[in-house]
Amino acid sequence: MTTTEALIAAADAHSAHNYHPLPVVIATAEGAWMTDVEGRRYLDFLAGYSALNFGHGHPRLVAAAKAQLERVTLTSRAFHHDRFAAFCTQLAELCGKEMVLPMNTGAEAVETAVKTARKWGYRVKGVPAEMAKVVVAAGNFHGRTTTVISFSTDPEARADFGPYTPGFEIVPYGDLTAMRSAVTENTVAVLLEPIQGEAGVVVPPAGYLAGVRELTRQRGVLFVADEIQSGLGRTGRTFACEHEGVVPDVYVLGKALGGGVLPVSAVVADAEVLGVFRPGEHGSTFGGNPLACAVGLEVIAMLRTGEFQERAAELGELLHRRLAEMTGSGRVTAVRGRGLWAGVDVDPAVGSGRAVSERLMERGVLVKDAHGATVRVAPPLVVEEEDLEWGVEQLWEVLSA
Repeated sequence: MTTTEALIAAADAHSAHNYHPLPVVIATAEGAWMTDVEGRRYLDFLAGYSALNFGHGHPRLVAAAKAQLERVTLTSRAFHHDRFAAFCTQLAELCGKEMVLPMNTGAEAVETAVKTARKWGYRVKGVPAEMAKVVVAAGNFHGRTTTVISFSTDPEARADFGPYTPGFEIVPYGDLTAMRSAVTENTVAVLLEPIQGEAGVVVPPAGYLAGVRELTRQRGVLFVADEIQSGLGRTGRTFACEHEGVVPDVYVLGKALGGGVLPVSAVVADAEVLGVFRPGEHGSTFGGNPLACAVGLEVIAMLRTGEFQERAAELGELLHRRLAEMTGSGRVTAVRGRGLWAGVDVDPAVGSGRAVSERLMERGVLVKDAHGATVRVAPPLVVEEEDLEWGVEQLWEVLSA
């Protein structure tokens, strides 16, 4: 038995089987490359679902974490600490908003956004008690907590986890007419991914986000943008909403905000929205901890230069140009995405998304399938152009075999 086989067997024996990872065991990583326990290198074409936008072990982020580790890592929110104010101030400025509510994971941030919208609806909009509604889109992925799966349309996420949390209306993604019909006087928010990640990197029709923005403004409803995967440089802009010139009322951030070093998430909005909270109504022991703030501050500083957004835009053009060349081959039926993010629909005759991912792994490229026949491509934004070209070539070789 190899080291890989032994470690996978031990994991299977002693961990819950809530994931089905590819049969590779990573030991070290740097930049866009990972090395397994057998010493074989792999090009990372997933980037931790965008948590690793800046690559593995980015020197600036590691240095920020190390420096803070030697000072203080946790105080709880029972006390102030000296990194908190700067983190909240600078993240609010990056988003063009006034206030920040820090959490840890993306799912926590989505839960926080839902609670925020409901409280705002009752205290500011005047919705009758217990009547608040949030409109969401089919195909969404906002996390896996009990409340979040209550408005999922993925049977795997929902099955056997009921009873479900009420208060959500699901409409087709990209359908403005359905959205208009769903918004009522009791609607407090529309919660959307500007680009749906887990659904297969689904980009909405042109004008959709702008239409939602106008609708929510007219009806007095919060537009909540879940930019956990799409935000912080992934699509070639700081936020995916920017591609339509849209500024939502609420940003939900996570993944890359922690630089791939630790979980950091946040809800960002103006004081009219986040100002509804009073002490004791919501919180997190680790949310906004000193270590998270130190790493988050370095992430913000890196994004301010614009170099990562520019790199994602430029390399994204190359990625999509190369992938588009595959669509006439009969092996790829569609390609979607923006920046360094793409969903590649593989002809089922070629194989499932899982099968393609396994074959790519054998060729030294790591990706993840989504919903059957879709392969997601999302390398770190620091990937070298020649490595990106090589990775795409490996995909073509797998599809052509």
